[in-house]
Formats: sequence, C-alpha cells, structure tokens
Amino acid sequence: MAAAAARPVELGFAESAPAWRLRSEQFPSKVYAPLPGRADAFHRGIFLFCCREPPCCAGLRVFRNQLPRKNDFYSYEPPSENPPPETGESVCLQLKSGAHLCRVCGCLGPKTCSRCHKAYYCSKEHQTLDWRLGHKQTCAQPDHFDHIIPDHNFLFPEFEIVIETEEEIMPEVVEKEDYSEITGSMGEALEEELDSMAKHESREDTIFQKFKTQIALEPEQILRYGRGIAPIWISGENIPQEKDIPDCPCGAKRILEFQVMPQLLNYLKADRLGKSIDWGILAVFTCAESCSLGTGYTEEFVWKQDVTDTP
Repeated sequence: MAAAAARPVELGFAESAPAWRLRSEQFPSKVYAPLPGRADAFHRGIFLFCCREPPCCAGLRVFRNQLPRKNDFYSYEPPSENPPPETGESVCLQLKSGAHLCRVCGCLGPKTCSRCHKAYYCSKEHQTLDWRLGHKQTCAQPDHFDHIIPDHNFLFPEFEIVIETEEEIMPEVVEKEDYSEITGSMGEALEEELDSMAKHESREDTIFQKFKTQIALEPEQILRYGRGIAPIWISGENIPQEKDIPDCPCGAKRILEFQVMPQLLNYLKADRLGKSIDWGILAVFTCAESCSLGTGYTEEFVWKQDVTDTP
C-alpha cells in the first residue's frame, strides 16, 4: 500500500472511570470520531465487535454511524462533565421497550426462562451459565432480579479511552545509533561472524524493531488514531496490499482510521473464561469520504495481523 502522508497521531490509553461516564455496549472498542467541518458527521462513532471464542476472533466486525448535531437521539448540547444527581433508583438490566436482551452478553434474547418468564437469553448456553451463577436463587423473586447485576465474567471490563498526541520520534537518530553500533563492531568481528549476523537481519526483524521503537515512549498505548495515517505493523507477515482493502459500497476507497494495539488485551482480561482471544494489530479502515448514512450503520473493514513467531 502507498505510504500515507505524515499526520498527527492520537494515542489512546485505557483509564478507569466512574460508571456514569461509561456506556454498556458490549464490544472491545468504541471510538467517538467526529469530522471537523462536516455537519452530517457531528456525532460519529466507530464500533468494533469481536467474539470471545478464539475460532471466531478472525470474524471481527466494525461499524460506522454518524449524525448531525440536531437529531432524534442525542441532545443538542454537550453532556455535563459532572456526575448526575443520585436518584436512589437501581439499574435496570432490560430495556423498557423494544427487543429483549440476553442477561449474559447483551445480544438479542429471543429465549426466556420457562419459570419466571422475565429473564431473556440468546442461547441455552447463556441461560445455563446465568442459572448456575445466580438466577437459580433470584428466579423466584422476579420483581427484584432484574436490578441485580449478574457477575458472569463474560463481558469485557469497561474503560474510558483518554487521548494524547504522540510525540515525534526522530528516526534518523535511531538509524544513526544502529549504524554506529554495527560499524563499531566490524573491526573486531571475524568475517564468519558478520555473515552470521547478516543471516539474522531479516525483514521480519526490521519491522518488529521499528514497531518496538515507535511505541517505546508510550508502551501502554492501546490505540493509535489518525485518518489516513500509515499503520505500524508488528510483523512482516500478512500486511495487506491496496487490493486487499475493499472499497466502500459508495465507491470511495477506504483509508486507515485507527489501529488497536495488543496492549488492549491486558485490560480486557480476555482469558478469564479459560478461552483467550489474541491479535497483534487490528487495523480499522473506513470510507475515505465518510459517506452519509442517514440514521443507520454501515459496515467498514478490519484487518487482523497476528504476531509471528520468529526462531
């Protein structure tokens, strides 16, 4: 793929936040990314979903939604930075109207508990899990169990993504230091030792070293954002070419919007069910024109790159 022009990169960091600042959608990442100067994209969000089952991780899905400032869903004024007043009301796990949701994962719940008829599930497996972890005791008290948050360890923990601009790294300094280290050793090393060193200098090593250098100043970054920036790959394997990134249905090319870093896996506690998901880099590509959607969602494209085991 052609190299993108140098643009500021925004780094995302996971930070604990009170519940009132977070939302309950169940996905690894939601990025709020309005476009300056675009009235139709005053509110713009990118939603990244994945399944917790390792075989499904390759089936990651990403969706985009955008709305003008005046719409039927959000207030015209920005939300308050202060916590809401305490009302004494407990949380309600079910929507007051619309579709029923699974008590375990939050997906559509067409199945219901045959005993209380008030607990909904997406599958028999999640109903069994909920029964074992608390619904067995609360089923006889249907007026109360909907306000008790079940602890299934199924959902990803939630964090606020705090954004900072990346400090510029001077690649020429790094290259100079590396070059000095090699040339300084040439007078001392034997020819066969130099040949051995050269064999280990591979494209894979170069790309991984570049990745480590790029994140060295901020190793806790979980996200790198910048529309049209070039991604930093963790491996020389499975790097997409331009033909691998499908165009948007509107006909426009897709460009990189952000990439999710492997550090996010530490925060998601993805292995606490005994089943772990994994990735090296998740690169999210969106419509270069950010085409208008009305009030709907459109699916964008995500490329998953794994970490390559090197000998």
